[in-house]
Amino acid sequence: MSKPRKPKGRPISGWLILDKPIDFGSTEAVSKIKWLFKAQKAGHAGTLDPLASGMLPIALGDATKTVPYVMDGRKIYEFTVTWGEERASDDLEGAVTATSDKRPSEEDIRALLPNYTGVINQIPPQFSAIKISGERAYDLAREGETVEIPSREVEIFRLTLLACPDANTAHFEVECGKGTYVRALARDFGRDLGCYGHISGLRRSFVAPFAEEAMVPLADLVALEEIEDADERLAALDALLIDTAEALSSLPHLVISDDQAHRLKMGNPILVRGRDAPVAETEAYATSRGKLIAIGEIGQGEFRPKRVFG
Repeated sequence: MSKPRKPKGRPISGWLILDKPIDFGSTEAVSKIKWLFKAQKAGHAGTLDPLASGMLPIALGDATKTVPYVMDGRKIYEFTVTWGEERASDDLEGAVTATSDKRPSEEDIRALLPNYTGVINQIPPQFSAIKISGERAYDLAREGETVEIPSREVEIFRLTLLACPDANTAHFEVECGKGTYVRALARDFGRDLGCYGHISGLRRSFVAPFAEEAMVPLADLVALEEIEDADERLAALDALLIDTAEALSSLPHLVISDDQAHRLKMGNPILVRGRDAPVAETEAYATSRGKLIAIGEIGQGEFRPKRVFG
């Protein structure tokens, strides 16, 4: 019987909040960070297109178990729409599919924005990761197929026109929920205004719960490669990590003892006592000595673990 393969890399855990540069793919970014940190596992919480820059939260090690909680969080984007052309990809990469000489006034644009605030129906772009009959829409689009993608509800919490520097462009900021395609907003703005439009600039500045100030430029990480001593280099990188539990800040939090932590790690429930203890929660997390121990549910006076952390 062969022995189980030992995972390659360090069993390090935490979040690196990368400031992704333009022309750098999200998967490429994850591979680079995993290699820099010599981590066993890595994953990201929400793809950023290569032509987009900004916040790409990358989870290392056990932090990958908390990715869904960040994926569900609110996001803020700044984006520029160029009027007069609709493109196959709804951004600069795609071929021009329709043109117009019409240009919207600032008043027309401002009057449109309330229609895109709140819960709206949105059809994702043809070039998107949506699955159609088991295949990614972008794979079908690259083969020249036009597919019917069903609309879905997304939530726009805030949509602001920042500036109209000239007749051809407008700058916006949007705070939105999970699953919102900013490229689709640009496409639909252009259609509603009768002038067509596409994204010509996109930057993500916030992914809940991580603040913009937490972002680390890729160039700063690459610069650390010049440190010759491996231990010193890895220590400098590790100092940039955010604790895994930060991804769970929207959930109820229990502080537990060492004995309780041991019980949870063995998969056993623990009693939840105290005047301020939650009565019932479908999800909560527990820490001991500041370290994340488990995510679980609270009910009938117990915290029952669903995910345990090393």
